[in-house]
Amino acid sequence: MQIHFSRHAKRRTALYGISETEIQKALQGGRYKQGYNECIVHLREIAFPVKVVFTREDDVITVITSYPLKKGKKR
Repeated sequence: MQIHFSRHAKRRTALYGISETEIQKALQGGRYKQGYNECIVHLREIAFPVKVVFTREDDVITVITSYPLKKGKKR
């Protein structure tokens, strides 16, 4: 399986301090909850889950964006 990052995804990972290699390891190892073309990845380095939006064609995954899921207090 090949994993490619879009330019937007590379910028978001840098902005939020998320490691591309950790996302790759999580996607290859199946350590995530998957929905429709998106998944929630639990990374060891970060205390909160990360949402990863991607497309899959044959054996190639292209990561479109990724960002942390931070839940605020509901009023």
